[in-house]
Amino acid sequence: MEEVLERELKWDVDEHFTLPRLDDIVAGGDVERTTVNLSSTYYDTTEGDLQAHGVLLRRRDGDDETGWQLKVPDTEGRVEIRTHLTESPPPELTDMLTGLRLGKPLVNVATIRTVRERYRISEPKQHRLCVEVDDDHVHASVDHRLLAWREIEVELGPAARSVPRRLAGRLTRSGATPARYPSKLDRVSRRHGPEDTPDGDAIASYMNEQIDNIFAGDLGLRRGSDPIHDTRVAIRRLRSTLRVFGKLLDDRAVGNAEDELKWFAGLLGEVRDRQVQRRRVQQALAELPVELVLGPVANRINTDLQSDQLQARKRVADVMNSPRYLELLATLQLWRTDSPLVASPSLAALKEQADRAARKADRRLAEAVDARDDALLHRARKAAKRARYAAELRIPVDKNAKKTVKHYKQFQRVLGDHQDGVVATGTLLRLARTAGTTTGENGFTYGLLYAREQRAAEEARSAARRLLA
Repeated sequence: MEEVLERELKWDVDEHFTLPRLDDIVAGGDVERTTVNLSSTYYDTTEGDLQAHGVLLRRRDGDDETGWQLKVPDTEGRVEIRTHLTESPPPELTDMLTGLRLGKPLVNVATIRTVRERYRISEPKQHRLCVEVDDDHVHASVDHRLLAWREIEVELGPAARSVPRRLAGRLTRSGATPARYPSKLDRVSRRHGPEDTPDGDAIASYMNEQIDNIFAGDLGLRRGSDPIHDTRVAIRRLRSTLRVFGKLLDDRAVGNAEDELKWFAGLLGEVRDRQVQRRRVQQALAELPVELVLGPVANRINTDLQSDQLQARKRVADVMNSPRYLELLATLQLWRTDSPLVASPSLAALKEQADRAARKADRRLAEAVDARDDALLHRARKAAKRARYAAELRIPVDKNAKKTVKHYKQFQRVLGDHQDGVVATGTLLRLARTAGTTTGENGFTYGLLYAREQRAAEEARSAARRLLA
């Protein structure tokens, strides 16, 4: 497989549009013109589950770029994943899409044929591609409908950071307008993409943002990247919304979704905890004087924690193909278009529930500090997260909520430092016991690290007391 970052913009034009001059867009650059015929067969579920998340799978036949192409959203544009040409969608791509397609089969949803007048503009010295301008005459067949139109695509090459102003200005003055649809498939199916939600309510918008992040995390995990933290945070935010604003939601629509989210988040947490602890303990070890590091401590820490992390990661991978997990994703997908809100809540109702979450966080922190109890401090940390996320949700309708977010983010940081220290002491104690019974190792260095983590936890408790003051 090959992955290519695609950065492109589209313009709508009519049949009478005349492409403006291109030979001076890049000073001294070369313009290479070719004509190619392309045929793209798009695959999705019958419900359009891939397209709902801005993901496209197509088989490309024609004069060039033949093969299978999977386009997925990226912060800088889209990543195009390419494989060789086969008769049916290849397993290496369909397996990546198991979560997004909710385990459903993929079917041919549209065939689009394009006659492309391609203009490739390269820089003069190294001849690297700056910009490609494609003048596309398109014919599409979908649901027994035949459609035809013309559009302009401008794709940035490796030698360009953005579309040259001169080019954008000329296209606009010649009558081109920014495209209404992000892709040709969106145009023929009349979909506007994942950001098009029917409910503009603050709760629905916030929930949809987290759901989109969860699906993005699913795809990232199946692609072999590491979106564990971001996916876990999105689940945490969604669970928090279900709890804090539960009175405004339909119990029947929500069902046991919070429990199922907690279940999957717990599996991700096992991976994330090993990542955090491994990094934290290795950093602490590196700060000790060399003469105090007795035995193969670094190797023990790396080997044991990495082994635990890989096993936890395998459990996540196994679960992601289970009916239970896919049913959870199906519920979240339903919420994107059919919000579980009973009705659009008033600003006063949002504030009331968010303020209640804030008061609970304050109360739990006070109780935990008074009791000097680690478990209660961890409980207070979770309450502070819910108060922060409830305030985050309100920012689009109440800018004053930003102060609340900042306040509880500080709570969360201090209590997070405390919890990391508590977990680290348990990890070090386990490693020390293993080392103490292994020839050539001893628990001395682990004891030093253990005392360090105890001190860090106590400093966090003191910081929590200062927060109350």
